[in-house]
Amino acid sequence: SIIKKQRQELQLLIAELKERDRELNDMVAVHQRHIQAWEGDRHKILTLAERCSLLTSELNNKNAIIKSLTKRLKFLESQQSDSQATLENTQQKFKELTQKVTDSSVHCQALEEKNQDLHCSVLELSVKTGQLQAREQELLTMLRLKDNALIETTDHINEFTCKLKKLESALRAVKSEDFCLNREQKELKQTLKELMLQTNKLKDVLSEKMEENSKQHEEILHLKHENGCLKSELALAVEKAERKDELYQFAKSKQARIEKELSSLRQVYVKQQSDLQFLHGNSESLQASRQ
Repeated sequence: SIIKKQRQELQLLIAELKERDRELNDMVAVHQRHIQAWEGDRHKILTLAERCSLLTSELNNKNAIIKSLTKRLKFLESQQSDSQATLENTQQKFKELTQKVTDSSVHCQALEEKNQDLHCSVLELSVKTGQLQAREQELLTMLRLKDNALIETTDHINEFTCKLKKLESALRAVKSEDFCLNREQKELKQTLKELMLQTNKLKDVLSEKMEENSKQHEEILHLKHENGCLKSELALAVEKAERKDELYQFAKSKQARIEKELSSLRQVYVKQQSDLQFLHGNSESLQASRQ
């Protein structure tokens, strides 16, 4: 009966050992799968670290490009402000020249009106001279006809001669003034032509400055668009790097859990080894007692 009991106990122990062995095999298989998964995660982590370093270097390059583009944008903005100031000065000069041209035109028109008035005065004086000459002829005929009125006629002739001399002197003065006015008019016309030429030159310079300003404005818009694209790419790269960092932290926590499970499995394995050694010792003692 004792031997039967011991046999039953041995059978139960053997069945329990088989069960423990099967459990250990399952645990070893699970442990192998965990080790393979850990190796795969480790390989993924290494590749992610390499890609992270590559993305970091690319991010640094993009930052350098953005800095250079920002400097260039600041330089272009300062150049645009200088061009704008030059354009405003040119517009102010153009306004001043336009005002001068207008004043010259008004002065020229006033001189022309004065010249016209003087011309009318010359015509009136010429008519008066003709009238006086006719009057002189009449007086000469009257002198021939009327010898009695010789003294009166001589006095009239002398008077009219003095008036005629005065009118001739006045006519010469008007002619000299007319000549001076014509010369001044010619000089004003020459000055007006020069001002018009200078105005045309300033218009050409202004158009060139406007074209250059439009080109610089287009280039600035292009650089701003490129800067926005680079900023969006930088934001995407930063987001990818953050996601990779999150994956790395997740993998690191997973690795810690796996190591913890491995340590617990090692402890279980050590305990089971000690239990097997104890059971093996008991079975040997039982076999020795049976023998």
